[in-house]
Amino acid sequence: MSSITSLKYFETTGKITHLFIQFTQACLSRPFYLNRLLEQIVRLGIGSISISLVIGIMTGMVMTLQFGYGLEKFGGTLYVPAIVSMSLMRELAPIFTSLLIAGRVGSGISAEIGAMNVTQQIDALRALGTSPIRVLVVPRVLATMISLPLLAMLSGFSGILGGLFIAQTEFNIPPGFYLNKVFSSLSYGDVFGSMFKCAFFALIITLFACYKGFQTKEGTKGVGNTTIWVVVNASIVILISDFFLSKLLILLF
Repeated sequence: MSSITSLKYFETTGKITHLFIQFTQACLSRPFYLNRLLEQIVRLGIGSISISLVIGIMTGMVMTLQFGYGLEKFGGTLYVPAIVSMSLMRELAPIFTSLLIAGRVGSGISAEIGAMNVTQQIDALRALGTSPIRVLVVPRVLATMISLPLLAMLSGFSGILGGLFIAQTEFNIPPGFYLNKVFSSLSYGDVFGSMFKCAFFALIITLFACYKGFQTKEGTKGVGNTTIWVVVNASIVILISDFFLSKLLILLF
């Protein structure tokens, strides 16, 4: 049983890798569907702004509250701005936003492509001489790789502002001091490292979603199973790869 599972795992990995190669080849050759890319940026990116703001603000407020009262016992309240900002920008904002996108965007892409597959719309595209990779995969992958890093940065900075509010109201930390600690603690490496991680996570989410969408069968039941598979597996890979990417970024920066 374990050998069959391992074989299926390697088969899935190989198919996703092949899809990535096809995606790369399509990106490096004509034609380009710029209108589809802009449409996906609006749908996937702009449509996720509100929930990214909510996640960032509430995470920053809760972290400031918890760290503030925890460090207050040891007289370390003044370290709260640095701890909160570094935690948000390096880890929490990229991870939380990526998991959100895996749930919202990943499931949406897989369900959309899966529905097209079971209704034979993808076969119709091939019959018309149009590459489904160029029309369906490339715009969605690029749009998510562009949108997710920006959404994570928006979430991180909104979390810092949420922390500023709690720091001032609960611990009497002046806004000027708070912001000075934040800017002195963060570096360009923290920001670019987080954006790099988010771009990688976006690639994982969309490749998983597109691959499983193309593999969808059994009608609406298959579409439901596809969305579950994408969200669960993409989330697992994001959490595992985050450790190795964090280690790499620490060595580089």
